Amino acid sequence: MEEIFKRGPLMLLTGRANEPLCQEIGNSLEAGFEGATVRNFADGEIFVRIDRNARGRDVFIVQPTVAPADYLMELLLLIDAARRASAARITAVVPYYGYGRQDRKDQPRVAIGAKLVANLITAAGADRLLGIDFHQHQIQGFFDIPVDHLYAAPVLTDYFRQKKLQNLVVVAPDVGSAKMARGFANRLDGELAIVDKRRPAPNVSEVLNIVGDVDGRPCLLADDMVDTGGTLASAVRALKERGAAEVYACATHALLSGTARDKLSAAPLEEMVVTNTIDIAEERRFDRLKILSVAPLLSRAIKYIHLNESVSQLFDTAPVDKQGDT
Repeated sequence: MEEIFKRGPLMLLTGRANEPLCQEIGNSLEAGFEGATVRNFADGEIFVRIDRNARGRDVFIVQPTVAPADYLMELLLLIDAARRASAARITAVVPYYGYGRQDRKDQPRVAIGAKLVANLITAAGADRLLGIDFHQHQIQGFFDIPVDHLYAAPVLTDYFRQKKLQNLVVVAPDVGSAKMARGFANRLDGELAIVDKRRPAPNVSEVLNIVGDVDGRPCLLADDMVDTGGTLASAVRALKERGAAEVYACATHALLSGTARDKLSAAPLEEMVVTNTIDIAEERRFDRLKILSVAPLLSRAIKYIHLNESVSQLFDTAPVDKQGDT
């Protein structure tokens, strides 16, 4: 039975979605990352080839499935190539799980994209998946392979802990983010407030009320992602109107779609702190944007998986409330 668990050296691969992150992970593991040729034919079709021998190797493919859909296709092709190259085990490392917001039928005749993507990754041949801050935790149940779900909370809270903000209020941008915000508040010794909003249309929101005391206090808006920036910008203004001394914001995944850069630049925001789960193009960045790296977190998880050690030792920094609810 012991022979089953003996695998060759670790092999780290990546597509074109976030090469800098994979390079950081490789440097942290002191392994570098192996070459893979990924290019497009004239008609746009994607070609993938693993440039080194993968037979018997423990393969980790780092690729967020952010838009465009080509990045998802690259991940699937890399998994398939590794499987056909006789890799011993294939782990899809998906720092940002795209289509995660399509996790249920909230109206008639719509697809459940999060489940479809899970099926595609499994069918392509992945043996397990490693991700960070799924939009909904139940996405783990969409997979029929092992899933290790990490949290970026320790990376973000460590940064804000160094700021030593006194009398801090952690603000959830909506009711759905309240659990995450409560975890941040507990770790930063702050209090919790919630933005009461309504969403009349996709990517459009209106702040109706702030539940909690923010007058004269520093506030931290905490969420799992920032997309168009409209919700965040309106929440920042609402907090300032209600007397907040200064407003910070943090999010794991920085999509920064459309005019998000302009909206956040114009908002009375002290600092916007995100991680590098998504490679942020220069034209989407702005002066008050701070990018923290999740490479050390992912490299530790990859090392533990490769050595067949428990990844749960990384979960003790998950955003839990005081009752221990995760």
